[in-house]
Amino acid sequence: MRADAQRNRERIVTAALELFAERGPGVSMEEIARAAGLGVGTLYRHFPDRRALVEEIATSALECLASRIRLLTARDVSRWDVLAQVVDYCTEQPLALVKSVAGDDCVLSERAALQDEVDGLLRSLVEDVQHEGTMRRDISPVEAVEILSTAVCRPGASPGDAMTRVTLDGLSR
Repeated sequence: MRADAQRNRERIVTAALELFAERGPGVSMEEIARAAGLGVGTLYRHFPDRRALVEEIATSALECLASRIRLLTARDVSRWDVLAQVVDYCTEQPLALVKSVAGDDCVLSERAALQDEVDGLLRSLVEDVQHEGTMRRDISPVEAVEILSTAVCRPGASPGDAMTRVTLDGLSR
């Protein structure tokens, strides 16, 4: 891809992320093009439809999250600290957008596989935290991941916000 085309693609994705974070997933393609400082035709040359744009953002977010979880879990610190860092990282990602498209009938196999990988990494981390004794054991790892997902995969999630703090406090021992 030419350098200018790559820059335009990055501008589109950046503008889309900002608008989705600010106003939710209902932002129009025209608004995204305008925020990127590009014409609608340029946007559609890169992304033939809204679904293609959202899929790219969702797939990229899940790839980054899986990498971050692997990186953090490799550190020699308490598992609770790792979980708290993962949660903080999650609140800074477009996971509300990822979750909004997760239930679609047309889920791409690549994104579905990434979601399964991320869920597995999170369940494994929760098991480690429970084994460490810093997380309640009366909640299964699957339930804990669902609870954490509710806290971080929502518009407006941020590190240390009330919902995130209360969620972590409720899971701690």
